Amino acid sequence: MSLRATGLKPPPPHAPRRLATTADVVKLQRLMTHILVRPLTKHDGLQPAWIDGRPMAEVAAEFIKPNDRLSAFDRLQLYNRMYWFRLLDIMHDDNPGLRAVLGPRRFVRLVEAYLAKYPSRSFTLRNLASRLGQFIREEPRWTAPHTALARAVVRFEWAQTVAFDGAQRPVPAPGALARTPPARLRLALQPYVTLLDLDYPVDEFVIAVKRRDALRTEASNAVDSTRRAAPAKHVRRPRRRRIYVAVHRLDHQLFYKRLERPAFLILQALAAGRPLAAAVTAGGRRVRPDQVREWFATWMQLGWLCKR
Repeated sequence: MSLRATGLKPPPPHAPRRLATTADVVKLQRLMTHILVRPLTKHDGLQPAWIDGRPMAEVAAEFIKPNDRLSAFDRLQLYNRMYWFRLLDIMHDDNPGLRAVLGPRRFVRLVEAYLAKYPSRSFTLRNLASRLGQFIREEPRWTAPHTALARAVVRFEWAQTVAFDGAQRPVPAPGALARTPPARLRLALQPYVTLLDLDYPVDEFVIAVKRRDALRTEASNAVDSTRRAAPAKHVRRPRRRRIYVAVHRLDHQLFYKRLERPAFLILQALAAGRPLAAAVTAGGRRVRPDQVREWFATWMQLGWLCKR
């Protein structure tokens, strides 16, 4: 595994002797960042050597003072561990479906490799998995032989994050829609709605995994001195089957809605900026007017359509 993070400026060769200027502070911050995002050893410790081969204890002593209980290395190791343990916990909680596909050990190895290459660069942990799908495309060895399924699950689980706290735009008034000719009317999808064309029914799979994990948690919290709880049921990986699904929220709750292919194509065309008439045409010749009316009534009721 590479110990150099992608997308970060190289660290300074040494810590500044004193923090006399803003540039000195930036150098120290960059050095500290590179140290924190370096993967832990197999024993969950700070790497013993720096990228230039010097002992890490020597590097730590340049900018951290020991105390009566911990050396400079030990104090730096605490921060390195906190960074990794916190991020691993977040990825564990946000990706139950991917964990079920790979198994716990392979999942941890994947996450460690991902965060080593793409460390967190956002002020919020919400964005931690935003490049996970990209990483799996770039380095499929971490998910083989289930890479296609893993990518589908990651797309679905990231869509849930988007649905949870994505922006919400004003919904157009019905009167305004009626006054605009369909050939000129352009609508958009709410930013929190994600349309997914998937090769696996991962919605059912992830729901089953979450239900299993919830039962496991309830069993582990139950106090019963007379018998042990039954082991949690294994959730089988889904077989390949194409589905179209929208991940969205309603009344502050997450929902997944299966879509017929023509309805998916219409929504996709609207999201791409095509006028209403052209978007409906994208659904295909077999789409009936009554179907379109029913779909649009549902989408308006769910609040998916918004002003462009």
